[in-house]
Formats: sequence, C-alpha cells, structure tokens
Amino acid sequence: MLFVLAVILFKWILFLIHRPKILGKKENLKLKGGVIFIANHQNYLDPVMLVVAIPRMIHFMAKKELFEGRVKNAVFRSLLVFPVNRKTADIKALKQALALLEEGKAFGIFPEGRRCVTGEIDDFEKGTAFIAAKCTAPIVPIYISPSSYKGIRRLVMNVGETITADEVKQRLLGRKLVDALTERMQTDMEKLCEETEAMLQQKKTRKEKRTGYA
Repeated sequence: MLFVLAVILFKWILFLIHRPKILGKKENLKLKGGVIFIANHQNYLDPVMLVVAIPRMIHFMAKKELFEGRVKNAVFRSLLVFPVNRKTADIKALKQALALLEEGKAFGIFPEGRRCVTGEIDDFEKGTAFIAAKCTAPIVPIYISPSSYKGIRRLVMNVGETITADEVKQRLLGRKLVDALTERMQTDMEKLCEETEAMLQQKKTRKEKRTGYA
C-alpha cells in the first residue's frame, strides 16, 4: 500500500525536520477504534503533519477535483484519501466516512472546509458535526500553529479534550445536535488557538529578553 510505503520513507524524515512539540492531551492521539481528528487548516501540509504526529493510519477526504485523471485518482486513494464534492451535500462521501469509523478506523478532517489564509480560524461547516452525530466516535480537536511553517521550525500542536455527540446532546436546550456540535468544536478549537499562541508569544518574549533584543 502506497500509504505504508510513504510513511516508512517520509514520516520519520519529516518528524526529524519538524520535531513535533505536542501540547495538551497527548494521549488522545493514541485513542483506539473509530475516532475523528479535526484540525484548523492554513497550509497544504496540514494533512501531512497530522500523519507525522499521530501514530495511526488516518483516512482523509479531499475535494474531488484532485482525483481527476487515472494517475492522481490512484495515488490519492492509495494514500487513504477519498473524494468529496464540496459544492453539494455529498451523501456518498459522508457515508464512506461513517463506514470507516464504524470499522474502527481513524478519520481526519478540517471543519473549515478549506484553507484559511487570514491566520484566523474560519467558521466551521456542519459536515463534520453531521458525521459525528451519526456515530459514537469521539472527536479530538488539534490546533496546528501557523508559525510551524515559517522556515524549518518545530511543529507545534495542541491537542484538546475529546468531544462526543452524547456529551453535547445531554446539554442541549432545544437546539439541534449538529448545530451544537459545530459550535462546540469551533469553541474548543479557538480556545486551543488562544492558549497555544499565547504560550508561543511568552516563549518568544523570554528569548528576546535573554538575547537583549526586547
């Protein structure tokens, strides 16, 4: 399988280059069974970085335009990526994601739906919450600091508490589950962002004081 070969050849090289610094609930990266890993999306390398940091084989969905042509279609599918039509409610792709989770596989997705180039966290789309609401798989939010891509720097990720549909459902007050799940994921991701960037800024300030550049 191409995914296994790619991991063997490149994962450890990227691991040594970026030296991932994992903050927060590191143990959530090792959860067994069906699990949904969500992350903010600001760089084309984000899926690769999740593969580098998470010790599991992860399935992803990507826009169907990437699968045009036999070669590209074969390559992406061999890398455990399947197509989704982002212009419609792609029921086939959603069912495929659910089937993978029911089989105990790990599924990675970026709830913003596209790369956000502003440096902020964009509004989450509801597709991820729809998938989570239809299964029992926990959601693990992971914030990837954009500074990780500025030159060859250490990759910084902050892993949050797990989120489950049942947990959110118990707190509902006349709200739809998908909407509530989407809001919960967005809130948790924004908290991870604030926490991570504040920590990195403090570290930068301390370094500047030590070197006399403050």
